[in-house]
Order: sequence, then structure tokens, then C-alpha cells
Amino acid sequence: MNVNLIRKIVRTRPTNIFFLRWNSSEKKIATYDPFYAKPKKTKETYLEVITIFENQDTRRRGHVEFIYAALSRMKEFGVQKDLEVYKALVDVLPKGKFIPTNIFQAEFMHYPKQQQCAVDLLEQMEDNGVIPDSELEQMLLNIFGRRGIPLRKFWRMMYWMPKFKNLSPWHLPEQLPGDTLELARLAIQRITSVDPNTKINTWQTEEIEASLDKTWIISAQSITQQILLAEQPPTEPLVIKGPFDVYLRDHVVTYFLLLGKIRPDYKDESDTDDVSDMPRPPGIPGVIGKVTLPQVKSTIHEQDDGTIVAVCATGTSSRDSLLSWIRLLEKNNNPLLSSIPVIFTLVAPPSDVSLYETQPATQNDKIEFKE
Repeated sequence: MNVNLIRKIVRTRPTNIFFLRWNSSEKKIATYDPFYAKPKKTKETYLEVITIFENQDTRRRGHVEFIYAALSRMKEFGVQKDLEVYKALVDVLPKGKFIPTNIFQAEFMHYPKQQQCAVDLLEQMEDNGVIPDSELEQMLLNIFGRRGIPLRKFWRMMYWMPKFKNLSPWHLPEQLPGDTLELARLAIQRITSVDPNTKINTWQTEEIEASLDKTWIISAQSITQQILLAEQPPTEPLVIKGPFDVYLRDHVVTYFLLLGKIRPDYKDESDTDDVSDMPRPPGIPGVIGKVTLPQVKSTIHEQDDGTIVAVCATGTSSRDSLLSWIRLLEKNNNPLLSSIPVIFTLVAPPSDVSLYETQPATQNDKIEFKE
């Protein structure tokens, strides 16, 4: 054997060997994405790719990377809320190999990469509101055992998710409509549900001859709001505020408020030092004076920053569509709007969270605008 070679091996530091080995393991590898090559983005093609991966290698090498790639492509294929697809991805994991055999393996997360992958899959199910079933529990039990972290995550999901599924008083259908008009109607119904007498109307701006935007308007107003609007002093202007955002699951709808006069503050002009007339409250012996403060009755529409007299959502959320809304309100049992000035305080909404139709050109009207 060559003596110089032996000397070089002896003189080499172990840290240098580890360093070279670490560098060799950090090479970037371009992996093939089987979901990208599919022209049809459907559930059938998604399950077909999973079946091809399961049949091409019995040992399921690269299953973690495949599952993460599949999770990132779910929204593109429209299967992010399909329980069957999630169970097909869990079935990709090998069975029996990841089950801990002693307490040390159970507590120190046996096969952490695979367990974390399964937990991420369950978290994506939770984010999309997909409730697992007993079949998925049995699959996780066969893969990771009873002491596995994914099974603990599954039990927590099964405890909390059914409790919160129907907890909201504003019920939404499982499949939201794709039409922006129907989404706006659902949003306005959710906002105005505080007053059961609210009437929701669907108008077209074409009813106003001077309108420029040809779009729809969802307007909500109750009889109480019409009375409050009729009591508006002609010298105090109305204010249109918005747009504000209301969320319907993954969709966002913008709406506007028409605000009237501010509720007057209650003034107690009674003398608190006057002790000439101090009635004793019945049922509370030994207590002198009033035990409750005087309250002023007001409707739910009278808020601190103004009285909400109408709510709307339009197809374009433009100034011209809101101007048409005011004129349509005037034609529908609100004649006082013809003599009251209206101030527009519009704030431009972010374009990536609002639902809009095609926006035609708009122009300013005689009504005052402020931004």
C-alpha cells in the first residue's frame, strides 16, 4: 500500500470529512411534478396521478415530496374540500413501518418527516373545513399507530370541528354561487339580519336615464330606517361611507353605508345635590336614591358615528353606481333625498380582495365627493 496515501488519511481531520459529506448532500435536485403535465384540471386526473405514483414503486420512495406537491396543487384542481382526495393521499404512505415499538420512539417522534407531513395534510383539511371520518382514523392508526402525532391531531379535529361547523347564525350553502349578484345578496342579508323587517331590493342602474354604469344594485332598507331618514334635518347632509369588506368564506364582497344624523347625547339636567325628593326604590330596603341611570331608547340603526339609513352593494362599486343608488332610493319611498345634500367619502379598496364586474367610464356628478 502506498505510504503517502496512508499518511494523508491519518492527517485528515474528521471535521473535514463531515464537512465534505454535508456539502455533497446539499445539492439541489430538480424534481418532476406529475400534476403540472395534466391538461385537464379535474378530480379524476388528480386521482389518476396518485394511482400512477402508487403503482410505479412498491416501496413508495419519495412519498413525502409527492404528498407536499399534491397538497400545493389541490386548489388548482378544485379538490381542496374533497375528503376522498385527502384519504387517497394518506393511503400513499407505507403501512406499518412508522409504528413505534417502544416508549422512546413514541415520545421522540418516530419518523418525524413522515409524521409532520401527515400533520400538515390534516391542517390543510382543517383550514378548508373538511371534517374527517372514521375511515381516515383507521388509516392513520395502521400507518403511525395509536401513539402517533397525526392520530392525536385527528382526535383534536374530531372534537372541535363538529362543534364549530354549524355555530355561526348566518348559514351559508355548502357551494357558494359563482355569480357576484347572488354573493352580494347573501352578504347584504348577513349584514342586515339585525333587523328582521329589512327589505332587500335588486335594482338596475338602467332605471336612471342619466346613469353611466350599467350594473346592478343590491339595496337594503327597513321601515324603521325610512322613518329615521324622514326625520333627517334638511340642513344636515347624508354621508356615504365605504367600501367595507364582508367575507363569505373565500370570497369578499364590498358594501356601502348611507349615514344620517348623529344620535344626540343624553344630558341629565337634574341636580344631583338636591335632597328634597329622594324616593326609596321598592324591594331594596335601606337604600336611598336611584340605583339605575336614566337610559334613552334608540333603535339598532342609531350608532355613535351616525344613523344607518340604508345599505347597498353594487356591481362596480363606482361613484356613478352609488349616485344611481341614491336616486333609486328617492324613487322608492324616500322623497326627502331630493332636498338633502349627500357627501361621498370613498376610499379606494384593494383590487385583490374585491368582487367587481367590468367597470365602464365614470364621471363626477353635482353631489359632493371626498376621498
